[in-house]
Amino acid sequence: QACGDPKAKPSYLVDKNLESAVKFIVRKFPAVETRNNNQQLAQLQKEKSEILKNLALYYFTFVDVMEFKDHVCELLNTIDACQVFFDITVNFDLTKNYLDLVVTYTTLMIILSRIEERKAIIGLYNYAHEMTHGASDREYPRLGQMIVDYENPLKKMMEEFVPHGKSLSDALISLQMVYPRRNLSADQWRNAQLLSLISAPSTMLNPAQSDTVSMTTALKRLKIIHELFIGFILCHAVLNSDAAALSLWKLALQSSTCLCLFRDEVFHIHKAAEDLFVNIRGYNKRINDIRECKEQALSHAGSMHRERRKFLRSALKELATVLADQPGLLGPKALFVFMALSFARDEIIWLLRHADNIQKKSTDDFIDKYAHIHTPTRTCTYTLQVHIHAYINVIICLFSTWLFNLSVCPEDESIIMSSFVNTMTSLSVKQVEDGEVFDFRGMRLDWFRLQAYTSVSKASLGIADHKELGKMMNTIIFHTKMVDSLVEMLVETSDLSIFCFYSRAFEKMFQQCLELPSQSRHSICFPLLCTHFMSCTHELCPEERHHIGDRSLSLCNMFLDEMAKQARNLITDICTEQCTLSDQLLPKHCAKTISQAVNKKSKKATGKKGEPEREKPGVESMRKNRLLVTNLDKLHTALSELCFSINYVPNLVVWEHTFTPREYLTSHLEIRFTKSIVGMTMYNQATQEIAKPSELLTSVRAYMTVLQSIENYVTIDITRVFNNVLLQQTQHLDSHGEPTITSLYTNWYLETLLRQVSNGHIAYFPAMKAFVNLPTENELTFNAEEYSDISEMRSLSELLGPYGMKFLSESLMWHISSQVAELKKLVVENMEVLTQMRTSFDKPDHMAALFKKLTSVDSVLKRMTIIGVILSFRSLAQEALRDVLSCHIPFLVSSVEDFKDHIPRETDMKVAMNVYELSSAAGLPCEIDPALVVALSSQKSENISPEEEYKIACLLMVFVAVSLPTLASNVMSQYSPAIEGHCNNIHCLAKAINQIAAALFTIHKGSIEDRLKEFLALASSSLLKIGQETDKMTTRNRESVYLLLDMIVQESPFLTMDLLESCFPYVLLRNAYHAVYKQSISANA
Repeated sequence: QACGDPKAKPSYLVDKNLESAVKFIVRKFPAVETRNNNQQLAQLQKEKSEILKNLALYYFTFVDVMEFKDHVCELLNTIDACQVFFDITVNFDLTKNYLDLVVTYTTLMIILSRIEERKAIIGLYNYAHEMTHGASDREYPRLGQMIVDYENPLKKMMEEFVPHGKSLSDALISLQMVYPRRNLSADQWRNAQLLSLISAPSTMLNPAQSDTVSMTTALKRLKIIHELFIGFILCHAVLNSDAAALSLWKLALQSSTCLCLFRDEVFHIHKAAEDLFVNIRGYNKRINDIRECKEQALSHAGSMHRERRKFLRSALKELATVLADQPGLLGPKALFVFMALSFARDEIIWLLRHADNIQKKSTDDFIDKYAHIHTPTRTCTYTLQVHIHAYINVIICLFSTWLFNLSVCPEDESIIMSSFVNTMTSLSVKQVEDGEVFDFRGMRLDWFRLQAYTSVSKASLGIADHKELGKMMNTIIFHTKMVDSLVEMLVETSDLSIFCFYSRAFEKMFQQCLELPSQSRHSICFPLLCTHFMSCTHELCPEERHHIGDRSLSLCNMFLDEMAKQARNLITDICTEQCTLSDQLLPKHCAKTISQAVNKKSKKATGKKGEPEREKPGVESMRKNRLLVTNLDKLHTALSELCFSINYVPNLVVWEHTFTPREYLTSHLEIRFTKSIVGMTMYNQATQEIAKPSELLTSVRAYMTVLQSIENYVTIDITRVFNNVLLQQTQHLDSHGEPTITSLYTNWYLETLLRQVSNGHIAYFPAMKAFVNLPTENELTFNAEEYSDISEMRSLSELLGPYGMKFLSESLMWHISSQVAELKKLVVENMEVLTQMRTSFDKPDHMAALFKKLTSVDSVLKRMTIIGVILSFRSLAQEALRDVLSCHIPFLVSSVEDFKDHIPRETDMKVAMNVYELSSAAGLPCEIDPALVVALSSQKSENISPEEEYKIACLLMVFVAVSLPTLASNVMSQYSPAIEGHCNNIHCLAKAINQIAAALFTIHKGSIEDRLKEFLALASSSLLKIGQETDKMTTRNRESVYLLLDMIVQESPFLTMDLLESCFPYVLLRNAYHAVYKQSISANA
């Protein structure tokens, strides 16, 4: 086979430099001429050592074939000399092995003649040997002659077998008791209720038995055809003299068009027989028989086998169902099981062999029933052993009686038969209960030896005269195999390793099986068949194990992977349908229904006439007819069928590798669920569009509901899938390095929503706890409120979880830290002026002069406002997280809250920060934001001393305090009572000032309270000064700015209203509130 494979054949056969030498050697074969052809053989001379080394394995394989031939010929001559009696129903083992020997010998010689490179390989090796050692290899003359003699192997062997005709024909004719029974039509099987356990309920517990038990199960029908065809070709003379022989031969020719020589090597029997007989005088009648049988095989064999498969499909299903329900029946009806497996195997292999010649029908469901009875037979060893022990005891009693009545029995035969009785009578059920391991191989070998002793012509005890001995012993031997060699019996009767060599047809069958929903439940049979492949290896050819093992592993892996992919695709389609149905229930779709109801009530026209009424969600569940099948029904049916297959076995072992089908499905579901979640965000980087968190959450929940229902079909832990996927989605990247919903939403909120807030297109409305679009010239493509209100933020928290929300917070803090870094630069630019202003807040004129020297005042306020906006968004996110966690883990959240609320004031700051970090992770507000502290502490510069850093932090607060009055001149700084804030978001300054001060002075270990008091003094002093201004443009929103002081104090855990009263009269605040409310009412009017 390696010689026929272009990739595996020896390189010397395709070497261009050796081409002329090879042609010369083949032309002269088997003669050896090295003297007068130096020019053609020059290249061979250079490579002779390598050729000897690399072609030795091939050459000596041919030598082995020759030696095998010699031994076979010697054995066949010995058998003829002893005039051995052959009858398959009596001395089964002897006859079967004799026929196997003849078939193997013939097959080997046919295959040898098919190796095109045989002369080149043998000749090359011998020439290299001659050049190296000065003489040809000692085996070469005989080997070369054998190659020449067997150019036409069947013709040569017909001559060879003339002396062996009598023995061979007797053995073949004895098959008439076996083969016709194996070659019945499906109707005959059906009428005989073959393989049915329930056709005769009264005999259900009776042991199934037959005179030809061994032959019925052990002999492959295709192997019998092989033996009949080859055997009668070799002893063809008997076809003219014996009607039974001719009948058997015709039956074999009518059953098949081709035979298997070895694995996928096929032999077309009709053409070969016709070519052989055409040159024999007087064989015209046989040639006509061959042609008639060929026509019969081509026209009827296909339909006959198809009908058999139909019958076996239902019979195997019935047998598998009964045995699954009542495994105890395996004891008395074990014969039925092996018959069923054997029949099924024969039909499958026949179909595979004739796939290219006769139109086939899918074998998928057929193979499945085969697997159904294969499995319980393996698992019910104990039941079989107990029953068979009892059955053997009955048979051995009959055997003992027969032995006692025997008149003549030689000593050797007597010893062997006495050992049979002793071995059998020593058996007991207790041995089975104790788990004792049985071994009857010695007994079976003794029976084989006894067959040989009693089958020769001069035997004192001739088995031909005592046929009941053979039948009885055949029955005993068959039952002993079921005790100690059950696995071997199953392999013998049901091995389908042949599929290893028909991988293309195997894969095609699998694809057809998977594509048909009605057949997909049987797809597990294909991976299961891969477990058979290693049984076609042989210990004498160990180098083949790796090749076949790798093929079995790759095919099994591919089949399981394709099954999991198909199931995944079906689940995805169901999820898509369910997500569509869930989407119909979203609040946004009810507006039209409400509008129609309102218009109907007010008797207004509802639009165009004839406009179809919109279907309400749930209509799809209302059915008028049970026969109506929706797409969802089809998907569920297909999924349940495929999941049955995936769930059929927990694991399967192929070449010492364990495969778990359910794990394939789990891993595919994880990958698809991950991609689906990210896909459902519908994030478009170009247009910066993204799905609302609430809509995504609805879709994810619908998806999860479908996935949870998978547990009804397959025994998998879907919670593990959720944990793996959803936890990965809370990180920045998943395990494959792909972006997650956490990174997508974090990026969108930072780069799209909050950036538009900074640009003045969106404002934060504290009253609504949401960001709202402001009327501008360029309308935004999204409505900010639909992404930032409390329900959306809660949905976001559900999706991202505490880990994802922490990542969002860290990203927000990174932006804040970059703003603080810029603010510090502005402070450094104005350090001298700010230092003076810090100590001159009680000198109004000097303060006014110093204020004019300040630069980038607007930039400071703008950056602080941006920080405030980011912190306001974070507070929304934290509040939503707290609400979500309070629903999911209320006791844990309340414990964390209690822990936070009872930290003693004197607690070390490191300990307090740990508590704050825990609280912040649970969404609880903290006096000092730990995330902000971490972000700002990472900014410490190496070139600036801690004292300088502290000073910059103090001056930053001063800078913000003295800059507040400039806000009064801004048109957008007007306070709106309806939104409880300002349209330019300066109300967010309150949060920014408190949080930044708390974080900075925690880092620099300063007094937060003192620094905020200082800030309040400076800010109130600066704001009181604008009360004395007369310029209306400068003071147009003075009252709105005054309210910032109240907001700062309300927001701060460190400041009190009493402290504010000491700096800024409360009457001014009251008047300010009165003024802004009055102004709001007049504006609305």
